Amino acid sequence: MGELTRTGVAIDSNLLTRFDRFIRKQGYTNRSEAFRDLIRDRLVADEVQDPEAVVVGTVTLIYDHHSRLLPEKLTDIQHLHHESIISTTHVHLDHGTCLEVIVVKGPSKKVQRLADLLIGAKGVQHGRLVMSSPKILPKAAGL
Repeated sequence: MGELTRTGVAIDSNLLTRFDRFIRKQGYTNRSEAFRDLIRDRLVADEVQDPEAVVVGTVTLIYDHHSRLLPEKLTDIQHLHHESIISTTHVHLDHGTCLEVIVVKGPSKKVQRLADLLIGAKGVQHGRLVMSSPKILPKAAGL
């Protein structure tokens, strides 16, 4: 991490009161760390929009494994995009519902395309892609 620099910010008192309530609820012990997290979050959101940016992330899927040929289709999609997949975890939530978390890495555009194919597969009940950029995080994070 670089050296810390102090800065001042003028904020409407009502907005600051709401922010203080929010960060207490989130477990922050001070405003500074909450502000740093918000800044990092916005920088990551901006970075992953670049189609060529190398991103890491997860694709989370919930589906009924009894959906006709869905498990096979999801596996086929993953094999076609194996270069973007680091790991997959499959969990049986109940007799018919599965949760799959696919850890991905690669250019943002390719990761987004893979997620779209998986989430858009007929029978997937819910899906979400979460991307991050290790480029934005401080070196002390070990990335």
